[in-house]
Amino acid sequence: MELSDRFLDALVYAARLHASQRRKGSGAPYVSHLLRVCGIALEHGADEDEAIAALLHDAVEDQGGRARLDEIRARYGDRVAEIVAGCSDTDQTPKPPWRQRKEAYLAHLPEATPSMRLVSAADKLDNVRSILADYLDSGDAVFARFKGGREGTLWYHRRIVEILKQLGRNRLVDELDRTVGELERAVGAKPERSA
Repeated sequence: MELSDRFLDALVYAARLHASQRRKGSGAPYVSHLLRVCGIALEHGADEDEAIAALLHDAVEDQGGRARLDEIRARYGDRVAEIVAGCSDTDQTPKPPWRQRKEAYLAHLPEATPSMRLVSAADKLDNVRSILADYLDSGDAVFARFKGGREGTLWYHRRIVEILKQLGRNRLVDELDRTVGELERAVGAKPERSA
């Protein structure tokens, strides 16, 4: 697949939207996360709309809520906007409480389209890889920067894996499962399984 100028426009747009944001822990420019999520999605078969949505998956939550989603829809179309909306756990400012947002996201995931699940899994894989790397560098201190703390962070990612596996295993879901398992083993956590 060849990516068009539309993708290049989205790349610049995403970089500008998140220009002042930094990654928790590393302090790297936030665009590094967006690029990795996009790369993971492309490596697992994303089409151009899915790749653009991967670049913009955090724009609604972090850079403008519903108005930003409307702008994304106008610039990149309904399909991109729907994928981004499906990957967002809120469009409200201020954001609702952490646990409430995560439980709502988990409840929505079984109804998510395959495109939404692809971008979500790519996002979560990059996040868990980053958490694991930071944990290996600094131990439990890494969890202080997450509203869910150690237990909430582990619970949330394990639940995502469980839901995605029920919806259909693939190479990306299996890689996310392995990576979450590595994090659980590293912190000595027994996975919290849900019924």
